[in-house]
Amino acid sequence: MLSPAEVDALLAARHADPFSVLGLHADAGGRLWLRALLPGAQSVEVLEAASGARVAVLSQRHPAGFFEATMGRRRKRFDYRLLVQWPGQAQAQVMADAYAFGPQLPAPDLHSFARGEHARPFELLGAHGLTHNDAGGAVAGVRFAVWAPHARRVSVVGSFNAWDGRRHPMRKRHEAGVWEIFVPQAGEGDLYKFELLGPAGELLPLKADPYARAAQLRPETASIVAAPLPPARRLAPERAQANARGAPVSIYEVHAASWRRGAGQFPTWDELAAELPAYAAELGFTHVQLMPISEHPFDGSWGYQTLGLYAPSARFGPPEGLARFVQACHQQGLGVLLDWVPAHFPSDAHGLAHFDGTPLYEYADPREGFHRDWNTLIYNFAQPQVRQFLAGSALYWTERWGVDGLRVDAVASMLYRDYSRPAGEWIPNESGGNQNLEAISLLQRINERLGLDAPGAITVAEESTSFPGVSSPTSAGGLGFHYKWNMGWMNDTLRYMQEDPIHRRWHHDKMSFGLVYAFSENFVLPISHDEVVHGKGSMLGKMRGPADEPSQWQQFANLRAYYGFMWGHPGKKLLFMGQEFAQSSEWNHEAELPWGLLQDARHAGVQRLIRDLNQLYRTQPALHRLDCEAAGFEWLQAEDREQSVFAWLRWGDAKLGAGASSAPVLVVCNFTPVPRMDYRLGVPPTPGQAWREVLNTDSAHYGGSNLGNGAECLQPEAVAEHGHAQSITLKLAPLSCLFLMPFSTSS
Repeated sequence: MLSPAEVDALLAARHADPFSVLGLHADAGGRLWLRALLPGAQSVEVLEAASGARVAVLSQRHPAGFFEATMGRRRKRFDYRLLVQWPGQAQAQVMADAYAFGPQLPAPDLHSFARGEHARPFELLGAHGLTHNDAGGAVAGVRFAVWAPHARRVSVVGSFNAWDGRRHPMRKRHEAGVWEIFVPQAGEGDLYKFELLGPAGELLPLKADPYARAAQLRPETASIVAAPLPPARRLAPERAQANARGAPVSIYEVHAASWRRGAGQFPTWDELAAELPAYAAELGFTHVQLMPISEHPFDGSWGYQTLGLYAPSARFGPPEGLARFVQACHQQGLGVLLDWVPAHFPSDAHGLAHFDGTPLYEYADPREGFHRDWNTLIYNFAQPQVRQFLAGSALYWTERWGVDGLRVDAVASMLYRDYSRPAGEWIPNESGGNQNLEAISLLQRINERLGLDAPGAITVAEESTSFPGVSSPTSAGGLGFHYKWNMGWMNDTLRYMQEDPIHRRWHHDKMSFGLVYAFSENFVLPISHDEVVHGKGSMLGKMRGPADEPSQWQQFANLRAYYGFMWGHPGKKLLFMGQEFAQSSEWNHEAELPWGLLQDARHAGVQRLIRDLNQLYRTQPALHRLDCEAAGFEWLQAEDREQSVFAWLRWGDAKLGAGASSAPVLVVCNFTPVPRMDYRLGVPPTPGQAWREVLNTDSAHYGGSNLGNGAECLQPEAVAEHGHAQSITLKLAPLSCLFLMPFSTSS
């Protein structure tokens, strides 16, 4: 019989190794004993699994629910079931015993996990439904596993065991610091958490599963046993090609909770799938980018303070709905990018903070482990198991959900140890510098791993500093991202557009400076959610115009011209939802977009312009094929400060040389409200061809004054200008951007 001290330890949920005493065990004399801890049970009998024959009645050694008995003369182990009578139930419950099952996780996988080298830790840890077979047949249940190396005891608690930490204390696999158990009674849809005793024996707050693949809707915080893992998949060739450096990439950024409200507080994935993909595709976007949709406790964080790096948020319904949404986007020819946040996490008690009673996922020293800006904790990028937790999450979304890529948030904060920290309040690296070498190597590893296991998927860095080689291959010492947000371009050009046109001559360089470094990285030009929140106003509100002008024609014209400038500029494009129809108010995450504005012709005109800009961008190789190459851009006019005019050529091939297969595009912007009626520009030789306007942001179709060159053939004249032997004269509408292309006059 078990000693009273061990019985007391089990009942107090403080036994160091419950698997060594619960279930079926032989004593020193070889006799078999069976022990069960079932708080609240009235009686427990033992049945032979194969025949159902009664083997023994367990004695209740303690009224709190500890049962024990010898199996008589039996000396050979056998498969069994427990027949448990619960209070108030007419019929006893037949159940398999969690302590009849041996170790669950393969030793090689655990050794790989311990070294931080397991590519898919989500296949090991978390909650996984599976079936074991014994003499009694198939036993369905859930395998739970969690990494908590410093905990004294870990139990899984949930809706299947009355949230009682005494019922299912877990087995510790010491070689990896992982606790595991197979619970026969558990199944898909069950709620669960982990109950832990810390290193000093202290009871910690119940913890959600870091590897949970589903969770309750806030404010509830339990994890949910999810459906089986989606199968691994690779991007279809056409999707991979749509992500390529020379492809047109125009991204529609969406906050799923406030794009359009569904019947409830949040739209479901299926409601979004019914409208959003078709809308974005009709406007000519190539990709939809979702702001973070992994589980997070606070709506106001917009998902950027996530605690569920493997769980699609319950706000939008069951996780499998996300798969249908991704499929709906792909059916419309759209790629799907997810905003992914590996830089930091909130300190909610049910989350990762001090997970096993120690700073396990975060750096211990607040000079490394606490973000002043966001009041969040910073992952310990040096810890092998944390590194594979993050790397595994990146692979999980791309491989298991079939998304086309990840936009990685707050990369700058990961790269620098002194990010937003005053002198003396940060810890230098081993060389005395300010770079976070562990974070740098982790980002490189993640990008390399995705390249191997999710070929064709892309990563995009939100990185706001001059850190070199963000989008260079890791083999060349870079971080290995495919693209980087061009925050400098965004800041400079928006400052210019906020100037009164009469003063823009003094700020001319803000529009041209981006071309000094435009090809140092593979850039995305972002007009994101960050530009239309926290008192920054809407894009329309940033555009200067006379305050007493009721029609706001200058504001709308400025915005249309700016969008033309952006789509004609080298770099991939990103536009936040609502700005495609000139939302007049600042974005509000608690309400849907003001779709009623489209009843106003001015707003509808901006939406038509975005559609046509995307169409031109996608169909003309000169506007995208060499987006990231200096050979694809040629300034014609960058110095006309007095008239605030800019003009350049975009090339899709070697400037009409041998083998050229695409025509150049001429882009001309006038950022004053003054029309220029005979503006001369040098143009390259186009034998037998004239130039013709293909898009004018001042067209009446978009709400403009309709001043321009229309269908007029602009024949080059033998007047040298801007480095070319011939030139054309143009009508430049006020506050406008023109796109022109050569065409054959004989046709």
